[in-house]
Amino acid sequence: MSFFLGIDLGTSYFKAGIYDEAGNLRGLGRVAVPKVVTDDRCELPVRGFWEAIEGCIAAAMSDARLSAGDIAALSYSSQANSFILMDSYGIPLTPLILWPDSRAKDECEAVKALCNLPGFMEKTGLGIDLNEEFMVAKLAWFQKNEPEIWEQTAYIMTISDYLVYSLTGSRVGDFSTAAMTGLMDIPGLWWWADAMEAMGLKEDMFSRLLRTGSPAGPLKPSAAPLTGLKEGTPVYLGSLDHFAVAIGAGILQGPRISESTGTVLAAVGYKQGYSPRQGVITSPGLDFDHYFQLAFSGNGATAVEWYQKNYAPDKTILQLEEEARQVPAGCDGLKAKPRSDSYKGLEGFENIRPEHTPAHFLRAIFESTAATLKELVDKLDPDHIATEVIPSGGGARNTLWLEIKADLLQRNYLPQASGELATKGAAAICTLNEHKNTQI
Repeated sequence: MSFFLGIDLGTSYFKAGIYDEAGNLRGLGRVAVPKVVTDDRCELPVRGFWEAIEGCIAAAMSDARLSAGDIAALSYSSQANSFILMDSYGIPLTPLILWPDSRAKDECEAVKALCNLPGFMEKTGLGIDLNEEFMVAKLAWFQKNEPEIWEQTAYIMTISDYLVYSLTGSRVGDFSTAAMTGLMDIPGLWWWADAMEAMGLKEDMFSRLLRTGSPAGPLKPSAAPLTGLKEGTPVYLGSLDHFAVAIGAGILQGPRISESTGTVLAAVGYKQGYSPRQGVITSPGLDFDHYFQLAFSGNGATAVEWYQKNYAPDKTILQLEEEARQVPAGCDGLKAKPRSDSYKGLEGFENIRPEHTPAHFLRAIFESTAATLKELVDKLDPDHIATEVIPSGGGARNTLWLEIKADLLQRNYLPQASGELATKGAAAICTLNEHKNTQI
């Protein structure tokens, strides 16, 4: 039997999942990302990156009771707009700069110039506004504030590009993480020359772009100790984390939508034909004429933990959920604004009355998030073609929340046996080319 390894390069945790040919999870490892957060910086030291990679793989191998030679191939699921600068010898000049890093908040003019290029949305597929969390803003910051580092910079690699380069020696990257930079020409499947010129960048600084599932190369000898895997293990290009979740959820098998309720609330669809539009991110799919579509919002699960911690610390979220089952729909008039945790005190709630209990507040948050999710899903599928939704993220473990979302969306919810859909999707990517007979 063959086993496939999916690595999830998350912002909070790196995870490794090992799956058999039938798609069963055989081993899981997770390690907290040792990022360094100070003021407006959010960085991951290179050593910390490799310690987290090695740790989560080792834990998964131990959990699965497998050895290095049992892994047939590996791929990844990746966060977007996290990157590293490297010199001409492939030596890191910086730690990994993670997307929450906000040092570039004063570089709005550079980002605005990029977004104002004629045909920006049609070229990039990005129907959203760019801000300081995007890689391009931080590259402008380095140009202005760290000229010595910038002069030495030969290569700019996303976090997944860096993983692939380190494992295989190949400077290649996948379409979907490149599409999130605002620098890619989606119809042309290559870097956009006008964007490069606008940002003072050169095409040869970036990785060669290939489709998700393309072979990146075999694991090189020096990478075996970094991963605990066998030299020569095939490495395949993965995808953006939201798309890996969608692959793991099975949206390729029919008209389905995957949704993830975590720190970010996201919905992903998969359709034929390129049709970029406002409020949606469109990215190349797994073949020539199919595309992933992503819509997201900050109105996710953060408010649940915030409310429980600050206003009901004597109860667990599970206890609050059980009590919230007794609260009628509409929460007896109580309403939570989107991202209610971003307001002062309880100002993120409307129509508060003395009889409202913590259970009312929790259900109000659930209903607010469900309403936002409906807006996202309707953007992706205005004709209601997709009748099934596959949930993931922390919210997928909350049965009341799922029921509220299913009722509001009027679509069938199909919870999955494995909640680790990012690693499952990454493992499935390994099978897209050479392993057609497997059904992960």
